[in-house]
Amino acid sequence: MGVALATTFVIAVGATTMRYTVVIKEMNMLFNAQVMVTSNDSIIIQAIPIGGSMLPQDRTLEMVRSITGVEKAVPILFTIPMGVGGIVQPVPINFSFGIPVTDWQLILGQAPLKGSNGHFPTNESSNEVIVGVSLADQYNWAVGTELVVNGYKLNITGIVDPKLAILSRSVIMPLELAQKVYNYPRSVNIISVKPTQGYSQEKVAEAIKQNVAYVNALTDEQRNDIIQPVLAQVETWNRGIQAVILFMSLILVMTVTIMSVSERRRDFATLDAIGAPLNYVFRVVIIETLLIGVLGGLFGIVSGSLSALVLASLYTNIPLAQFFPSILDIVPPLYMLMTFSAVVGVCCVGGIIPALSATRMRIAEVLRAEY
Repeated sequence: MGVALATTFVIAVGATTMRYTVVIKEMNMLFNAQVMVTSNDSIIIQAIPIGGSMLPQDRTLEMVRSITGVEKAVPILFTIPMGVGGIVQPVPINFSFGIPVTDWQLILGQAPLKGSNGHFPTNESSNEVIVGVSLADQYNWAVGTELVVNGYKLNITGIVDPKLAILSRSVIMPLELAQKVYNYPRSVNIISVKPTQGYSQEKVAEAIKQNVAYVNALTDEQRNDIIQPVLAQVETWNRGIQAVILFMSLILVMTVTIMSVSERRRDFATLDAIGAPLNYVFRVVIIETLLIGVLGGLFGIVSGSLSALVLASLYTNIPLAQFFPSILDIVPPLYMLMTFSAVVGVCCVGGIIPALSATRMRIAEVLRAEY
């Protein structure tokens, strides 16, 4: 039971931490090979601006497009819901993207629409939107469902099934519609810039910062550098917690096995007296600890995986039932195998000292004391 509880804790905490780290790293894929331009007072988490000022769309686009090395510049409005008192929620319920209808592929790539009756909005001034599959499943949205956002009626024309978690939780709409719905007329907070062939991201980003004083321009590498120290600390803490838990499991197994060997001194001495080889007792103790590790590890992996789903549901406010189909994404099979192997190995190591102690007992003294 102790090993199972330890394994449960390792799986639940480790898997959810790794999943959040993966999701955060995935955000940078939104503007892969692009220079991301935002206001210079924005806080950037991978490719997501948090807070900061809006950029005047027409003026900023005109200056950015005039810079040598800029092949294409696409304005984007990205919003996230606010909590009580205007505080940004640590795990937003959903995101919203406003993108010019001619540039959907910049965000979505080749992500397919779910079903055969959906289509992408084609008009900037329409009230048509598409939504991520996770949001659609949670709220039972379908093509043709009408949404009301900030008093505006929006019609879902497609449900997109992307690979990125952030897009599966997004409402994506034409840029002009998003600016009207969220009351940011002719304003954006991201401009995605594609460098001309032969120009590096670094060179284009530096030129943009020199020519447009109120913006910050970040390359793929710079966006990673901003958040990487935080992610490294999270991963270090995660590994440290797992090491401590496994060490405690080692001590637990060793203590229990020592007690078990002590209680069976008479049995082991009797086996030795009737001619059982010394390594027989050693193998008995090691196999017992191996079984403790195998059974505890299996129970722990099952309960830990379920606990990871519960934690993910609590953190994201997404119904628990939605996580079951993606349980292997949250708790990867390789991580299960690595944890199981570590638990079994720790239990076997914990049985070595008691097993050696059992083989070194003095038979005559034990028999005299026990009988």
